[in-house]
Order: sequence, then C-alpha cells, then structure tokens
Amino acid sequence: MKKQFAFCMSTLALALACSPASSQEVFKVGLLTTLSGPGAAIGAEIRDGFELGLNHSGGKLGGVDVALTVLDDQQKPMEGRQAVDRLVKRDKVDVITGMAFSNVLLPVMPTILNSDTVYISANTGPADYAGERCHPNFFSVSWQNEDIPAAMGKYVTDQAHKKVYLIAPNYPGGRESIEGFKRLFKGEIADEVYVKVGQMDYAAELAQMRASGADAVFFFLPGGMGVSFIKQLINSGLSSQLAVYTPGFSADQDTIAAIGESMKGMANAAQWSPDLDNTVNKRFVADFEKTYGRLPSMYASQGYDAALLLDGALKADPKAATDREALRKALRSAPFESVRGAFAFNNNQYPVQTYYMREVAPNEKGQMSNKIVSTVFEQFQDHFAPQCKMEKS
Repeated sequence: MKKQFAFCMSTLALALACSPASSQEVFKVGLLTTLSGPGAAIGAEIRDGFELGLNHSGGKLGGVDVALTVLDDQQKPMEGRQAVDRLVKRDKVDVITGMAFSNVLLPVMPTILNSDTVYISANTGPADYAGERCHPNFFSVSWQNEDIPAAMGKYVTDQAHKKVYLIAPNYPGGRESIEGFKRLFKGEIADEVYVKVGQMDYAAELAQMRASGADAVFFFLPGGMGVSFIKQLINSGLSSQLAVYTPGFSADQDTIAAIGESMKGMANAAQWSPDLDNTVNKRFVADFEKTYGRLPSMYASQGYDAALLLDGALKADPKAATDREALRKALRSAPFESVRGAFAFNNNQYPVQTYYMREVAPNEKGQMSNKIVSTVFEQFQDHFAPQCKMEKS
C-alpha cells in the first residue's frame, strides 16, 4: 500500500481532518502550542522551528512518513485539555510536542503520560517531571525551568550587585524562574513580585521598583508581557538607573523584533545563540531566515531540535516507529547533532548542557540579535536530577 504524508493545521473551533492513514503507515505527531493571545509569537516560533526540522529531514522522520497535526491551545488549560483528548483518544498520536507554557502543560500531562504517549517538551521544563516524578514518557529538549534563571543568578552575583528586584508572572514557570535565580544569587532581594499572566500595564510595579532601593532588576515576562514591560521600563527612565537582567526567554528575537535598538546591550542567558559556531546551527539560522523572513529565536531552535531528535531516534532503530519502548530507548540515547552542538540527556531526560551569557547587539548584517559574550556553566545538570530514580542510558 502506498505510504502518504499528511499535514494538518487546526484550532479547536475549526479543525481540518488529516488525510486518512493507518497508524502502521505513518508516524503521528501532535504539535500543540500557543498560536493566539499574548504568547502567540512563542508558539509560532516552536511550530516553525519544528516544521523546518521536518523539512530538513525530507518531510519524514527517520525515513518514516509523518502525519503532523498542529493545534492551538490559546494559552488556556481547558483548550489544552480538549486538544490532548483529541490527539490521544481520536488521532492516537505517537508523540506530542510544542506546549509553550507550564500552566497549560501541567494539567494535561497525566493524560498524555498515562496513555503511553511520549511527550517531547520544546519549551517549558517543569520541576514536576524533573525530580521524583520523572517519567519515562517525558523528555525535555529545552531546559529545566530553573536552569537559565540560575545562570543569571550566578552572573548577577559575579557582577557584584547587592540588591535585586524580581518580577515574574504568577504561574508555575514564573515561580520556578524566580526560584532558579534565587538559588544562585547571593545578594539581597529588594522585592519579589508576581503579576497576572497576560498583564500588560506595569506602572504600579515600576513605581515599586523605583522605591525599592534595588541596583538591578531581574525579570521573566514571556511573549507580549515582556515586550510591554521593556518598553515601559525604558520610557520610565529606570533602564538607565538600574542594571537590567533577564533569561533569554525575555530578550530573544521575538522581543527584539518588537522593540528594536532600545534593547542593545541587554544581558540575558540561554543554552543557544544564533552565533554558535557549528554546522547544524549555521544551516538552521540561514534556512530559517530564508524560509520565514526573520531571524530565529531560541524557541524556534528548540522546536527544530525536537524534530531532529525524533528523526535521529527513528533512524537509529526502525522499530521505534511502532514500538513505544524502542522509541523511548532510542530517544534517551539522543542520536542527533543539536543546534547547540553535542547533546545528551541526564537520567531525568532533561538536557545536560552549556549555558551562555548573551548580549543584544547588531550581527554581521547589522540586524539586532544576540551574541555570546561568555560561558556561565559547562555541562550543567539541573538541581532536581538526583531526585529522579531513572538511570541514564
């Protein structure tokens, strides 16, 4: 019987059915991410990165035909639940990936994992599945939520700042980001403020920041939240009075594109940068810009790596396309070259990787982007891995 490739793009309100194909003919992937609302730019980057990775593998994964279904969770847990029910119960996908926000991911993860569906996180890496509750079906190709903020905490300490104002959204990813920063920051916390997810007006918080006596601010505000905060921070004049630090999530290409040269010099940490000097990354950056007309973000790099990981796993063991345990085993060995260079999973199936300090600056084409200025950690292992009872492959 002739094999076929199917691609579907849908929202829960308006769904386009995939071309009919049995699970034996195709490897089914559900990409559930945020494509509307303040976090839409993040989800679009993950989706586009994954699709580019799929394109680079010839429209297949490990030579196996693929049915890809893309769904919009709208950054709402209820929408996420409905989408997961569809992907697991109706579409019977082999793998789900793409969720951008932990407040969507955490409520649906038991349904995914207990159905023996593999989940590959291309963004959020919650503590819930990094430690004692680590799960053989949960893989993170990005980071654990505390890791990048922890790198910032060490860096800000090394810069001899004494008193730092902290601000993040009040959801698991926001709270874990602040915990990560505090884990390695040795100075005084001027204040620790949590705002509503999706908040766009920061007048009250900026006034509080000004009165706090802080000599620096660390913020994690993803997507449109970060764009609004940075613009208001600059307009208030506080950005010239305080040192400003953020994880890469809030100073990445999607944010730079919305703000521009005003972000020049902003320090941020990440596990990836567009100027990383390896063959895979150079091809990724060049082809992403050629395909989509914009420079990629770290979110796009993570979506791309998720596709390359699957491609490598199915190449390593042809049985992985139809045998779930073979798929898990192949994924654990991470048989692919990442945009980050060498890639390996820890025992909890979160990455062991290097974290860099980046700075917003013009690239060789004069485009505002990020460049690496130093290495904060090499082969960093997240704080929760020792609590996981799974063994390394």
